[in-house]
Amino acid sequence: MSMDRYYLKQQKKKKRRRRIFYFIVVPLLILTFSVAGYGALLYKKAETVFNDSFNTIEGREKSDLRDKQVDPNIDNVSILFIGVDESDTRNYGSATRSDALMLATLNEKNKSVKLVSIPRDSYVYLPEVGYNTKINHAHAYGGPKASIETVETMFNIPVDYYVKMNFHAFIDVVDALGGINVEVPYELFEQNSKDTKNAIHLQPGMQSLDGEEALALARTRKMDNDIERGKRQQEILKGVMNKAISANALTKYDDIIQAIGDNMETNMTFDEMKALSSYGLQKKLNLSTLSIEGEDSYIEGVYYWQLDDTSLANTANDLREHLGIDPSTAESSEGYDEEQSGDGSYGEAAESEAAS
Repeated sequence: MSMDRYYLKQQKKKKRRRRIFYFIVVPLLILTFSVAGYGALLYKKAETVFNDSFNTIEGREKSDLRDKQVDPNIDNVSILFIGVDESDTRNYGSATRSDALMLATLNEKNKSVKLVSIPRDSYVYLPEVGYNTKINHAHAYGGPKASIETVETMFNIPVDYYVKMNFHAFIDVVDALGGINVEVPYELFEQNSKDTKNAIHLQPGMQSLDGEEALALARTRKMDNDIERGKRQQEILKGVMNKAISANALTKYDDIIQAIGDNMETNMTFDEMKALSSYGLQKKLNLSTLSIEGEDSYIEGVYYWQLDDTSLANTANDLREHLGIDPSTAESSEGYDEEQSGDGSYGEAAESEAAS
């Protein structure tokens, strides 16, 4: 390994921050409304809890890329899942950055879901501020609205809904399910949710993980990178889904609903959530995962994940096709950097924040 490569690797390690995975709400929303026989009491609790989580985005009744507002009962829709780094030990208020982003597209006819992880250090254009920087800064600049607009610009597809969660929901749901079965790729030491260093120690292999252990696995990227981390998060999501659809999970839905509601914010109404039940009624949820390739990059001494233009364009086309939008009508994703970023500068206001 060259000295320059070694230096960049060491610098990257020093700048790694806490990574959290929160995206368990897709299967749980689906499954919640797939157990009609479980009882009116559970249904009523779900309605109350999720109504309390509702938070519309002012001035955004629909995506600007839609001709009209979607109806998930009959339309293909997209949902952006935003994980935020909020906890008892980390309280950043309105300046909270997103720690993880996943975009899901749902095809109503095929009852299929496509899920793409977006690395938090991705160097992208932020419409909210008008320059390029890390995608996780969008939420700090303008909340869910800014994150949605950034993702729409990246893929040139409408983002119809958002779901924002913190890691308390993830831990509580996994524990309510009695743990999940996931493959651990290598031995790891990670901090727990209270930031206690090396509190979690996992050995490689398929095993049952509790909430804290699953969180540690979702966080870590000490042995690899954000792309592999995203793939692990997708496998963890599958583990949650597999456990949630088991017969043993039915009696735990009360705790699951409460865990989600206490830690979630969304612009989906309760009726719109209920429309997702048709996906959960399939014998096996048709879920495929995507990732965007890229490479390490340093701009003015700041680390970024530079997205591969071809990979980004291919992923955008896959998502557009899944939503039933003709890919041929899309602007080229490969040209998005040149069109949006100008000379590639990321603005004075971002310089102090971009390092994190």
